Amino acid sequence: MSTQAAPLGQVLRSERIKFTTLRSLWLPPLIAVLLTVGFGTAVGAAVGGEDDSLLRDPGVGIHYGLNFGQAALVCFGILLIGQEFNSGMIGVSLAAVPLRGRLYAGKLALGALVALAAGLAGTAGSFAGYAAFVPGDWDGPAAVRSAAAGVLYPVLMVVLCFGLTAVLRNLTAAMGLLVPTVFLLSPLLSGVPGVRYAVQFLPDQAGQYALRYADNPEIAYGHWTGLLIMALWAAAAAYAGLRTLRRRDA
Repeated sequence: MSTQAAPLGQVLRSERIKFTTLRSLWLPPLIAVLLTVGFGTAVGAAVGGEDDSLLRDPGVGIHYGLNFGQAALVCFGILLIGQEFNSGMIGVSLAAVPLRGRLYAGKLALGALVALAAGLAGTAGSFAGYAAFVPGDWDGPAAVRSAAAGVLYPVLMVVLCFGLTAVLRNLTAAMGLLVPTVFLLSPLLSGVPGVRYAVQFLPDQAGQYALRYADNPEIAYGHWTGLLIMALWAAAAAYAGLRTLRRRDA
């Protein structure tokens, strides 16, 4: 079989080998799980049943650690393809897999699967750790939706960062743009009255609303719609990254 005709499964297998042998790739998802579970459990242990604000919306406490864990997820999504652009190895990868869409799909699939595993582990650990200290409803419709959003949020964040990094074609630029936007700009703008309405449609803000139990009358959409908004952002970024990789030289 020619290299050009290599099936997606073979490309995915080569990406898996690369993932397991490069510390820079497998370490961020592991850190994301540890931070997500660790901070979620710590918050549960600290507040117990005393903090009424968390009891009114347990999703705030359960997923508190995700605010820290997503830093590692952002880095993982960027590193998946950004380090190949910075090192020049993208040319080697394209020589091995000349079909750019197939190479892109293999990297994206690997990143999504790893993020899904991190989401499952992080969400399960956060629910278990928080519930060990705080009484509440852990099997109602809101809990099920919040858990589903907790599993999918890391996947969508990784896909979003992967796609935007492919558009920027530069690891440093992606880190410099995405990390401050997610952790500084978006939270700060959400407190500015003049732009607060528009900020709620940013991907991280919409996705985090899906984690909550309670409705917020100031939000213009429902919880599931928030997850859908984040998914649309991620899909648009992934498509833009694919178009960039196909149209520009390595």
